[in-house]
Parts: sequence; structure tokens; C-alpha cells
Amino acid sequence: MKRIDEVLIVGGGTAGWLTAAYLARRLGSNRPDGVKITLIESSEIGIIGVGEGTIPTIQTTLRTIGLDEAQFMKGADASFKQGVKFVDWAHAPDAGHKRWYYHSFSRPHELPGGFDLAPYWLMGVTGDVSFSEAVTLQDRVCEAGRGPKLIEDPQFYSPLSYAYHFDAGKLAAYLKQVGIELGVRHLVGNVESVELDGDGAIASVKTREHGVLKAGLYIDCTGFAAALIEKAMGVPFVSDADTLFVDRALAIQVPYETPDAPVHCTTLSTGHEAGWTWDIGLPDRRGVGYVYSSAHTDDSRAEEVLRRYIGKPAEGLDARMLKLRIGHRAKAWVKNCVAIGLSAGFLEPLESTGIMMIEGAAWMLGRLFPRDGNLEATAKLFNHAMAERFAGALDFLKLHYCLSRRPEAFWQDNTQASGIPDSLKAKLEMWRVRPPDPFDFSTVHDSFESFNYQYVLFGMGFRPDIEANRAAYPYVEQAKREFQRIREASGRAAAGLPDHRALLKTIYSQGFRSEPPTARLGVAPIRAAAG
Repeated sequence: MKRIDEVLIVGGGTAGWLTAAYLARRLGSNRPDGVKITLIESSEIGIIGVGEGTIPTIQTTLRTIGLDEAQFMKGADASFKQGVKFVDWAHAPDAGHKRWYYHSFSRPHELPGGFDLAPYWLMGVTGDVSFSEAVTLQDRVCEAGRGPKLIEDPQFYSPLSYAYHFDAGKLAAYLKQVGIELGVRHLVGNVESVELDGDGAIASVKTREHGVLKAGLYIDCTGFAAALIEKAMGVPFVSDADTLFVDRALAIQVPYETPDAPVHCTTLSTGHEAGWTWDIGLPDRRGVGYVYSSAHTDDSRAEEVLRRYIGKPAEGLDARMLKLRIGHRAKAWVKNCVAIGLSAGFLEPLESTGIMMIEGAAWMLGRLFPRDGNLEATAKLFNHAMAERFAGALDFLKLHYCLSRRPEAFWQDNTQASGIPDSLKAKLEMWRVRPPDPFDFSTVHDSFESFNYQYVLFGMGFRPDIEANRAAYPYVEQAKREFQRIREASGRAAAGLPDHRALLKTIYSQGFRSEPPTARLGVAPIRAAAG
């Protein structure tokens, strides 16, 4: 086995540069004995992202890379994301009346001893209060348009869990500067061919501008083109279109009508006749798009729905069309080739699974990196883990659809048993008589946890019948007190936290006032200017 001292990443964008920066930090690329990383990206291929969302795991990634949170937010044109607000998913709009629920990022509060509050909410202890509002502070904070933290709070810290929205192009440019500072060699060029050795592994990559490039490990971040993993290595793509029906997206970047307009502190997801819209608030604009099924509507009708949702601000603005290939690679790691990002697979952007999958792949590759050249064992583990991550995410995304009571054909087709994975059917059968429990999710590779399922299940109107096991829930009075405590605390938080736009303005101009955690640990944060 030949030791791996060099990695070649083909493709930039979010996948390429996030992977490059993370691996450079983990593998010591700026040290003499570290793994050398080269990233080559084409100047002829644009970034697919039209505005991205993340989940709270992104904080771990950014801290590991060593970023200053305020500098990252400014460089990526980022705002805070505290969850997803789902409007008109369970029911169609009724005479203009919109019904909604939150998938909050904060874990539900518990009773002393770690007892779940969900059974007591199901027993009606809180009355008509929604589940997410009953068990977290975040609903009322978001409804009030507040940020998740104070400017005095440390970087990457808040009592309320949060992630970010950002401009995908600016994020890639920012991470490029970070990666180069961490020792990544950056090349601009176009791959013309890939040469395989006698064992079927990649021997080299031939480029138009830089000739032949060689490495011990090759990472495919070429997006849907899958130039290495599919075109060179022949790894097939497994479609998940029989479970997730959406295969198109129309997106429009919408300027604010006034400079001081509120900035959404959640992703706003609204159900429509053949899909759903995302509405993401950035400091200078909104990113709005309609994700839909071409089998249930046509492109002209889809654009009509999108423009009707946006209203007058959409006048004169062009809509960008994206064709979505829903599914995953049969294997993400074969021989000495690893696919990360869209080349490894894509599930619709409903719960920000795209960045999550990139993070998961980068984490495993960085922590399990087979420096000694023994690729087979690590590849087997990696492939198993990524398969579990995709399967878990597929279950969770389908959950949002299969409980809907909307009458349109798209939503009715989503409720049919033939399109629901067997693994999700088994979970739903167990949850007929009890809430989701952490023991239902037995692996570190599960993409979402029991409380994530609770938010969506209960938000969509699913109600386990717990009467037969009511004796297992004796802490009714304690639960009443805890629910009241949460309600009082959420009122104080909604009143005491700063307006989201005002907080962003302060962060962009002054940064956070507390000492960065990395400085206290003796690790200097990276401060890279936006590219």
C-alpha cells in the first residue's frame, strides 16, 4: 500500500471548497508533514446554488475549520436560521386562512430526569397550543422576528439552536480564501480525461491548462456532471424519484422593497398545488423558489404560482430553472475516488440536506483518513454510513408529504403506500401508540433525531393514541408547571432578544464582543476576506 500524501479535489462550489477547507485543517495541509490538497475548478462552470440553508451541524464544521463567526457571516452574506416554518402543508388554504407549524432547531425541553414532554402535550395538558410552541422558546422568538442570540454571546453559542442562510456564490468565494490560507493549492482549469490503472483506480487526471495531475485520493465535487465517480468509474445512480416526486425548481432573487424590511429568521416553506416554495431571507435580498413535480404541473403554470406567491416584487425579474435529479450513488467511494456533494446524490432542499450530506462526508473523510493507503476498509465504512444518511433523510423528507390532507393530485399521490419507504412505514406503525423515541434511531448516521420527527408528525396533525399506556405518564402536574415555565421564558426571550435585521447589522459592522472560543483554546481563528 502506498501512503496517501496528496488529495486532488475536482470541482469547486460549496461542496469542493467546504471539503477542501475542512480537510486542510484536519489533515494539516499547511504543515510539512501534512496531506497536500489541490483543488481544480473550471471557470466555465457556474455554481448551481441559488441561496442555501443549513442545519445546526454547520457550527461544528465552521469551528473545526477555525472560522471567526462574524467574518464568516459577513463574507457569505449570511443570516440566522432557527428552523423551518411550514405553511399550508397539512391542509390547503381555506378562504385565505393559512395554517402553519414550526420545525424548530431547539430540542424540546424535558421534565427533570429527562422525561419527554410529548406524551403530556398529547394528553392535552397545554390545551390548543402547538407542540413546538409548547416545548421550546423558539416559536415565539421567530414569530416576533428576533435573532437567536445577543451580540454579547460568544461565537457559535446561544441558548437557542441556530444555523444560517447564505448566498451560495459568496460562501464558495469566502471558503476559497479560507482554504488557500490553510494551504490548499488552487488551480483554474478544465479536466479533459481521466486515466485508470490496471486495477480500475484513477491513475491521473489530464487537464487542458495544467497537464497531468496525480494524487493518492481523488474527490469528485463536479456536481450533477459526476465527471469522476460516474463517467470515469462507472458507478450507477440510484433514482429516488418514486419516493420524492419533485424534479424541477424555479428560483428568483427578490430585492427588499425597503432597506429596513424584516429578514426571515426561519426558512419559510409554503405548500402549493404541485409542490412548495422556499423563502429565504438574506440581509440584502430574499431567495425565493418553487420546487415542483413536472408530472403534476407544467413549467408555465409553475412560474405563475411562483410569481403569484411573490407578488409585485417579482415584476421584471427573471426566474431561473433547475432540473433536479433525485437520488444517490450506489457507492460514494470506489477505489481511490470519493464523491461528495451533488455527484454523490441529491435530495430536494426541503430540510437543507444538501449541505448536511457534504458536512457528513467531509467529517468522516477527515477523521477516518486512510493515510497509510489502506482504502478498502475505510471506503466500506464510508459507503455504509452515507447509505444510512441518505436513507434516513429520505424517510424524513417523505414524512412531510405522506400525512398531508390536501386534495390536489400531487399531495394525494404522496399519501399512497407505494411511494412510502418500508422503513418509514414501520416507524409510523410504531408511532400509532407512542411518540418517536431516541431508541427508534440506533446509529450515529441517522440524519435526523426523534425530536425532529415529533415536530413534523405533530405539526402535520398525526396523533399517537397513548391511552392504553397512560399509566406510564404520571407526571401531569410537573408537566403543567414545565409548560408554564416554558411559556413565560419564551415571552421574555421574544421581548429581550434583538430584532433579526438589527442584530445582523451590528454583527456585520462590529463583530461579536466576546472572546472567540478558539482563542481561549489557543487556536487562532481564520479571518479571510470575502472573495
